[in-house]
Amino acid sequence: MTASQKGGSGKTTLSGHLAVEADRAGAGPVVLIDTDPQGSLAHWWNSRAQPTPLFVKAGLPDLGHALQELKDAGVKLAFIDTPPAITSSISHVVGFADLVIVPTRPSPHDLRAVGATVDIAERHQKPVIFVLNAATARARITGESAVALSQHGVVAPVTIHHRVDFAASMVDGRTVGEIMAKSQSAKEISELWSYIQFRLSRLMRDPKILPDFVPKDQALGPLLSAVQEQPMSEPEREQEELGVANDIQTSDIQTQDTHAAEPAVEPPPFYNGPERRTNPPGTPYFGVERRANTFGRRHSVPFHHHDEAGGRK
Repeated sequence: MTASQKGGSGKTTLSGHLAVEADRAGAGPVVLIDTDPQGSLAHWWNSRAQPTPLFVKAGLPDLGHALQELKDAGVKLAFIDTPPAITSSISHVVGFADLVIVPTRPSPHDLRAVGATVDIAERHQKPVIFVLNAATARARITGESAVALSQHGVVAPVTIHHRVDFAASMVDGRTVGEIMAKSQSAKEISELWSYIQFRLSRLMRDPKILPDFVPKDQALGPLLSAVQEQPMSEPEREQEELGVANDIQTSDIQTQDTHAAEPAVEPPPFYNGPERRTNPPGTPYFGVERRANTFGRRHSVPFHHHDEAGGRK
């Protein structure tokens, strides 16, 4: 699902593009669910010529029932578009999500609005991925926004830049990938979906939904070990332990020979400076920086009224 307390962050456009890209990549059946009373996603889908991805307009009370029916019908992925600035509605939808995608423009107002959405996801214990959306190429604030967001969650390694073709493609129910398949915008959407698909496969521990292309910097060990781990019989376990012991002995001999031939290398100097994510004692927000009133989050310092003489009450 895509969620953001800030209007104009690009939730609807991103939901439509990701759903179409997932359907074109063969990850379907895919369905779009619009919970926004404005119905922007519904208007876009009604002007679309292609029958896929599927579309469902579900209200908040019957969202759970609709998702169960879609699952029973064989739908694999559901992209849910949420309304802005309605905290209770977003909280209700987040409860059904497997992954919360938070599109954020690199601007101070959008960054301040992120805190409320992150708090909702944390209450429901749902993973969050920030997507920098409508960013200006080679702008300093884009990099600074990514650093700030990384203190509160995972930031997608793909940035969606501001281009006219995103808005133009939504006029007739298509996406940039369907209009200009070789454009830079289409490439960004394709790479973003590959990353989200990979994260979903790890969260759901399902190697069947792994993308065809996996980034080299993503580790497959935890996913595959959790999926392929099966109980072994006692003879198999003894044989495996014996094989591991032999491997360790062989590795030790090879290591000794290697160390005898290579010259000794001095280790780098140890860093003794302050911790990167903590504030030193005596500062207004002492402790972990993540809860230091960032992105509009309220700190725990009580508010004191002042009388006319300037004293505290």
